[in-house]
Amino acid sequence: KKIKLVVTDMDGTLLDDQKNMPPDFPEWVLNHPEIKTVIASGRQYYTLYEEFEEVKIADKLIYIAENGGLVVNGKNILYQNTLKKSEVREVFRRIENQDGVTAVLCGVSSAYLSENASAFVEKQARLYYRRLKFISKWTDCPEIESENIIKIALYIDNFQAADKIKKLRDLGGRLKSVVSGPDWIDIGNREVNKGSALAAIQDFYKISPAESMGFGDYMNDYEFLARCGESYAMANACPEILNLTKYQTAANTEDGVMKILRGL
Repeated sequence: KKIKLVVTDMDGTLLDDQKNMPPDFPEWVLNHPEIKTVIASGRQYYTLYEEFEEVKIADKLIYIAENGGLVVNGKNILYQNTLKKSEVREVFRRIENQDGVTAVLCGVSSAYLSENASAFVEKQARLYYRRLKFISKWTDCPEIESENIIKIALYIDNFQAADKIKKLRDLGGRLKSVVSGPDWIDIGNREVNKGSALAAIQDFYKISPAESMGFGDYMNDYEFLARCGESYAMANACPEILNLTKYQTAANTEDGVMKILRGL
């Protein structure tokens, strides 16, 4: 079947290790208007939009942001899945005494970081959250009450996310936690993932999985790759992703996504 949709993760997939985009990706998007190009990321929507605005294709893309909690076509919100306030407060109670864990509260209008966060963690957060505000404390936090909260991202010191997540498996309620990188854990509603967000896009545009091509590298890409008939793991992908996908392409540092797209 002809490919009608291409969906790619950002970090470790489309971007190289210096966070650079392949130079011919914007041109490819512009030259293939018949293909829906979807960016699926744990990043904030505003961060994604600004990055692609710099290369003049921001309004040509569909964004799965916050690991599936928010879907935006250009500037139009297609879908959002928000957390219960009570469950957000419970997460902060669980993590407040854990060493090496810094939370980013991710809302539809902004992300929020503690003003006590280290300069290093703030720098890491700004990579993914261009729209970032600072708060004095998480207890009795007015932002939790007033904001539509999509997820809570946890920065884990010393790349210990895979180990730290063991303490967050039993969150209960509607919540689940997923490792989205060696130093990040994302907490969102149990049904939220990039795959359910992609399903909403496929349904909206009447595009089948067989007509969809996907690229990913980490476990937060698992569900959307499973909805792509033509699925590619990066050579640098984790073992579970390598086992899931139909094909493998070169690493993100070797232009793996574009090596396939140039052949479409």
